[in-house]
Amino acid sequence: MSPHRRSLRLWSGAVTAALALTVTTVGQASAADVNNARNAGFESGLSDWTCSAGSGATVFSPVHSGSAALRATPSGQDNARCAQTVRVKPNATYTLGAWVRGGYAYLGVTGTGTTDVSTWTPDSSSWKQLSTTFTTGSSTTSVTVYTHGWYGQAAYYADDVSVFGPDGGGGTDPGPTIPSAPGGLNVSGTTSSSVSLAWNAVSGATGYTVYRDGTKVTAVSGTSATVTGLAASTSYSFQVTATNGAGESPKSAAVTATTNKPNGPGPALPKHAVTGYWQNFDNGATVQKLADVQAQYDIIAVAFADATSTPGAVTFTLDSAGLGGYTVDQFKADIRAKQAAGKKVVVSVGGERGTVAVNDAASAANFANSVYALMQTYGFDGVDIDLENGLNATYMTQALRSLSAKAGSSLIITMAPQTIDMQSTSNSYFQTALNIKDILTVVNMQYYNSGSMLGCDGKVYSQGSVDFLTALACIQLEGGLAPSQVGLGLPASTRGAGSGYVSPSVVNNALDCLAKGTGCGSFKPPRTYPDLRGAMTWSTNWDATAGNAWSNAVGPHVHGLP
Repeated sequence: MSPHRRSLRLWSGAVTAALALTVTTVGQASAADVNNARNAGFESGLSDWTCSAGSGATVFSPVHSGSAALRATPSGQDNARCAQTVRVKPNATYTLGAWVRGGYAYLGVTGTGTTDVSTWTPDSSSWKQLSTTFTTGSSTTSVTVYTHGWYGQAAYYADDVSVFGPDGGGGTDPGPTIPSAPGGLNVSGTTSSSVSLAWNAVSGATGYTVYRDGTKVTAVSGTSATVTGLAASTSYSFQVTATNGAGESPKSAAVTATTNKPNGPGPALPKHAVTGYWQNFDNGATVQKLADVQAQYDIIAVAFADATSTPGAVTFTLDSAGLGGYTVDQFKADIRAKQAAGKKVVVSVGGERGTVAVNDAASAANFANSVYALMQTYGFDGVDIDLENGLNATYMTQALRSLSAKAGSSLIITMAPQTIDMQSTSNSYFQTALNIKDILTVVNMQYYNSGSMLGCDGKVYSQGSVDFLTALACIQLEGGLAPSQVGLGLPASTRGAGSGYVSPSVVNNALDCLAKGTGCGSFKPPRTYPDLRGAMTWSTNWDATAGNAWSNAVGPHVHGLP
């Protein structure tokens, strides 16, 4: 994480955005509205649709509804555009929608006579709804609606395309009606950090949205969900709505659930938390004992565990000589004291020079066993995954689930991916985070040592600004992670990273933008995330070197979030 421990992997050429895209909320259908799209569910093959370069075909699995869907495969020179001409009324407003999955998927309309619009989503392993609205011009009687992917990327799927609005006279597909509110909502299970819910299916619904204390926290396609990242020994109120192409139902009756008491030492982690990396080495930053770490830090990641000759296994050796004679007994006592003060101490695996590889079942077992042994030896609360040289999502998931089975529900799991690792849900880091969402504490992505990256709006942002922090965080927040599982990772000083340092005021503005909708730059997130977990820094040592300026400014701000 420091210039001595952090790689400077950049992603530049691959990050180009050809379109400035606008994400809008799902419109509500009125009683007089019809779906003006024809063969909207591709039940009649590609009838009424034209796909570029022979890129489109109908498939029978996966489908969102009915018996068929579109599968379109981009190439290096073609973005797999499939389009249909739709009859419309002049001077009328329409809601364009579609359900998509697979690779990057775009939905748009041209020829409106006013402002042509489009929207998109990164690749997804489950169905997502895209929706936007457009208004026709005074002489517009037809428009072209389209879907497309991105050059050279994976195939995308599309189903249930809709153009809801006044009947344009070109033939229609029957539109859905807004579903009724779900019934039978009940609490099916609780842990110290999660609540599991179940409810009855609603006729005509294609998905369900879960609300916690009035705020949307997740959307699912089935009739159950687990809400994670909750505080222990805390009561929450939950409601569910049913959704389809016509809109969202009223909310269900509310149920209340109380999370379990924590099993680990010390109090539960606070709703909003600050993470800091503590250096088990001397690289010119202030040398600290664990007891010296500033009180604003709620999670302290001990950097780093080391690989052994056994594949996947790690060990930890305190650098007593480099830390001024700091003994193992003092170190263990300091961990216990931090825990008694409500802090969590985890061992971090990786860093720039980390060589731990978990790529098969044997190394996954070795990783879980060795980390658990360190937890028992030193009293660590969990593990931080900071592998900067790649990871295998399948076997890292297996390793962390095995560790969770050994350590129990009090286990703390944090992750510190680089920006490129979280650009898409298909990336291994992102996959791993989603795979362990029910046991994951927080992902503190490193918003530094980075090239320019895509935000969730499809635009390119450069590091060092509020927009870079908020637009990239939006990918995680809209890509499946709970807000309580997302933190902003920044260097504590200009010496803490090769590039990407921003003043604490910029960090605080980004936190406010995401949590409260204030302090934003040009990028405005599609919603607020009041449960945002907080912030992280490399490192507590560099923070101390700079007079604790970072933690003194960011710490109270994080803890004061709503």
